[in-house]
Formats: sequence, C-alpha cells, structure tokens
Amino acid sequence: MAIINQATKELQVKVVYYGPAMGGKTTNLVQVHDHVQTVAGNKGKLVSLATSSDRTLFFDFLPIEAMSIKGFKTKFQLYTVPGQVIYNTTRQLVLRGVDGIVFVADSQYEKMPENVESFANLEDNLKTLKLNFAEIPYILQYNKRDLPNVAPLEYMEFLLNNRDVQVPSFGSAAHKCEGVFEALNMITRMLLHKFISQGTPQHA
Repeated sequence: MAIINQATKELQVKVVYYGPAMGGKTTNLVQVHDHVQTVAGNKGKLVSLATSSDRTLFFDFLPIEAMSIKGFKTKFQLYTVPGQVIYNTTRQLVLRGVDGIVFVADSQYEKMPENVESFANLEDNLKTLKLNFAEIPYILQYNKRDLPNVAPLEYMEFLLNNRDVQVPSFGSAAHKCEGVFEALNMITRMLLHKFISQGTPQHA
C-alpha cells in the first residue's frame, strides 16, 4: 500500500521486480539506478541483501519530473526478489505492501518452464498476502531478446499473458538498458493512474 509522508509531501510507491533466477531483475535495478534522472540528492543508495547464492536489491528515487498528486510528489521504491525457490519466504516479505509488479521473464527457450513456475509462484504468494492480479497493477518484461535462442514473443504471450485482460508487455535486453525504462515508465503510469482515479491513498 502506498504511503504518504506528510512531512516531506511525498507519496511513496513500492514496485517489485519478480521472476526466475538469473532472468535480469538485478540488471534492471542496476540500470535504473545508474541512469535514472532525479532531483539532486533524491536517489537512495542501491542496497544489496545477499545470501550465499542469491540476493535482494532495493533503492528509492524521486524523479526530476515526479508527478504531483494533490500536492504530493511521487517517490518510487524499487525492489527485487531472490529468484531461487528456496528463498520463497523472502519473496513474500518483499511483496508486503507492494503497489506494482514488473515480472521479468527470461526469453531463452529452455527457461520457459522456470518462467511459468515463477509466475505461478508470484500468484500464490499474492494470495498468501490476500492480494491478486486484479488489485495489483503489473506488466511483463521479456528479457534477453538479444540472445540467439529466444522464444517468439507470441509464444511468451501465450504462456504468461493469456488472460481475459492482457497486461502491457515489453521485449528487452536489460544489460544494454533496452526496454528497461519503457517497462518502468509503464508501471509507474499505471500506478499513478490508479491513485488518481481512486483518490489519495491512506496516510502512514
């Protein structure tokens, strides 16, 4: 749930990057942190909470052209979840208070079962938190499109976006920063539209 900070006049919105291990979640966050344009001093440090073989990253930022809702600037908090299944408890913790999700899928053919499993796991974890896809805006990012052994976008859409109401999806090559900001801009637009249409969210 988005949080209002009355002292700083900021609306804090939490976006979580979800997906299979080694799919590109961390690369997305690193690219955004390196290239995002912010008001001077309004970018948090990129923090990594490492385990022996996986890690969670997060940082926050206030864009230069942060859209104002009822006088409040929108500050974004970006998180990744660990990709490996053994860290599912950590995934659930990171998802607490989520406002929007970027699901980062690996476009390589051999990774399709992992993509489907991770997406189903996301849905299960949302249910555990008494949430669902109808309430949480999300988009799909089909990463690693620059590799030779990628599945067609139509096939990935069939596997991951085959619903009554399809969500926006993007091809990307995150390590080249291709598709990274397109995906981020879309999820932020969806969140801002949601908050504008619903009115200001609850206070902290």
